[in-house]
Amino acid sequence: MPSSDADNRNSANRPVTGRLHPRVYTVLIGLALWMALWVWSFLGGGETDYLLLIVTGFIVVVVTLQLILMRVRRADKTADAENSAGDNKDGALSFHEWARGEFETERGRLRAAEAAILILPPIAAAAIGMMASGLEFQIVERGL
Repeated sequence: MPSSDADNRNSANRPVTGRLHPRVYTVLIGLALWMALWVWSFLGGGETDYLLLIVTGFIVVVVTLQLILMRVRRADKTADAENSAGDNKDGALSFHEWARGEFETERGRLRAAEAAILILPPIAAAAIGMMASGLEFQIVERGL
């Protein structure tokens, strides 16, 4: 039982948020742009260029939506701050403080660092996979 009381005291001091830290958004956007850059390593001729433009357009739309969502969250946060005397200001938290806190999800709470670790790998895998495929394509094309 004593460890349960200690856990409750530790979790009481942690900030709880349902928002990602801006650095997590920055990493997501950076990985998306890295993937878009490597998409262009398949530049060839004919229809390929058109398809590359479409794929890049999809990536740009996703990045733009992420930026819009970040701004909407900030506007929503300032409206919430005006309506209540909330002590939890997500934008004021450093990344270290945010990562030590808890992240509210639809199915419950988990550590914020764990949430970031669950969110980032899919886009990282896609970006690294695109880079590996692009490098392989360039090696095969040049006959190295």
